[in-house]
Amino acid sequence: MNILFRGGRAFTPRGVVAEAVLVRDGVIAAVGEERELARQAHETVDLDGGLLAPGFTDAHLHPVQAGLERAKCDLAEDFGLDTYIEKISEYAAKNPDKEWIDGGGWDMAAFPGGLPHRDQIDFLDRPAYLIQRDHHAAWVNTRALDRAGITRDTPDPADGRIERDADGAPTGVLHEGAMDLVGLLTPRPTAQDLKDALADAQRHLFSLGITGWQDAIVGSYAGSDDQLPTYLAAARSGRLRARVVGALWWDRTRGLDQIEDLVARRASAEGLDRFSATSVKIMQDGITENFTAATLEPYCLCGGTGLSYVDPAKLRGYVAELDRLGFQVHFHAIGERAVREALDSFEGTDPGNRHHIAHLQIIEPSDVPRFAALGVTANLQPLWATHHAQMDELTLPYLGEPRSSWQYPFADLLARGTRFCAGSDWPVSNADPLQGMHVAVNRTEPGGSVHAGYPTAQTPFLPGQRIDLATAMTAYTAGSAWINRSPAGAVEPGRPADLVVLDRDPFDLPPGEIWTTRARMTFVDGEVVHESR
Repeated sequence: MNILFRGGRAFTPRGVVAEAVLVRDGVIAAVGEERELARQAHETVDLDGGLLAPGFTDAHLHPVQAGLERAKCDLAEDFGLDTYIEKISEYAAKNPDKEWIDGGGWDMAAFPGGLPHRDQIDFLDRPAYLIQRDHHAAWVNTRALDRAGITRDTPDPADGRIERDADGAPTGVLHEGAMDLVGLLTPRPTAQDLKDALADAQRHLFSLGITGWQDAIVGSYAGSDDQLPTYLAAARSGRLRARVVGALWWDRTRGLDQIEDLVARRASAEGLDRFSATSVKIMQDGITENFTAATLEPYCLCGGTGLSYVDPAKLRGYVAELDRLGFQVHFHAIGERAVREALDSFEGTDPGNRHHIAHLQIIEPSDVPRFAALGVTANLQPLWATHHAQMDELTLPYLGEPRSSWQYPFADLLARGTRFCAGSDWPVSNADPLQGMHVAVNRTEPGGSVHAGYPTAQTPFLPGQRIDLATAMTAYTAGSAWINRSPAGAVEPGRPADLVVLDRDPFDLPPGEIWTTRARMTFVDGEVVHESR
């Protein structure tokens, strides 16, 4: 079947061109004059003034977890304690037979100092376990603490912290590794639950024009179960239509002894058309708002320099062995010390393994040129680079200057020749790539976001770090496809016809309106997988 896309422009490696695109049997056959290509078409898709772009690839997200949370007590689209309590109460009333009230999506900025309290949800007649929007903390009630046996005498785990009142009593907030003290007690999802979660996530991502992704944690973490069997079953059955790479979780309680397991897990996916497990995810630190991001100098107000979850003295050896075995290494690094430790570990590695560092909230300026020098890709999550409530009320006061001005230095990285890919970290933040591009270009909150009404939301955050729309869109298409070794990612002959039809051309819009663009149709191998009504 030959399909002709006409009536708009296309985003191609040559730029945005006013040309038609012919797809033959699921592959892009030609980009050129409509009159010449029309004779070969069996069907026509009228772009109606919109833009044809490569299907987006999200280089860092957690879709199975997102699908599970969407089926539970989902607070991700809400903000404020009163709203949370109303939503939690409604969920509890609708699910009287559930043993636990679980879910998540609460925002630290909704609470003084970023911290909720167990008392606020002690009205529930069951234990509660609600994961923070960033997935670096959990809010639990007294029943959950009792179920886990957590008291004032319970020690903090090495990779986390139990938040405590002035008298030492647990407050009901569990940071990082402490989440597992309760999270592992919650009811385990069934194989069917996981299957349904992945299917729901795939539908949602297709609706946003996303045709591929890298799942940033495939393994057991923060109370979640290993998703590898779910992906393998979906790929073997044909239910997985997107092109997916799983980043296998590096267990920070272990060392090189886990390498053999990782090799076996990678081998279990060999030969599959839609899924591979060729990346390894190392979480090197936490987040700034709970002081677990690894910094070079102490935090303001509270002191301390955060946590390096993997001993930097051992990290280089771990990465060297993974690199030798042909694994890609995918780092989580938020603080400037964690970024430096990740870059140090890549010294002497093979750039052909396409290593990347995600989040990159704070980069000490002397480390910026090291990305290009080492062949390390910067994996951007642009949505976070704004004056949202969490940034202004928690992050900036804790970081101080000059460190606050080192955040999300996209333009500096670009000027030094750094390769970009991009992602959302969904369900931590909105999965819509156009909203991410909006922030990358404007450094302001997209209209309609949970923080869009915040007083400084439309004040550009470090505006000198803006990048242009073509660069941002390339990061979400060719850049992320390259990280995944996907054959898609560009509108050019010979590529799979993984495409998105946007309802308007964002290159024709004022920059402040980029976020209004929507995916009208999404194609995988030339077949429609989403069409808006």
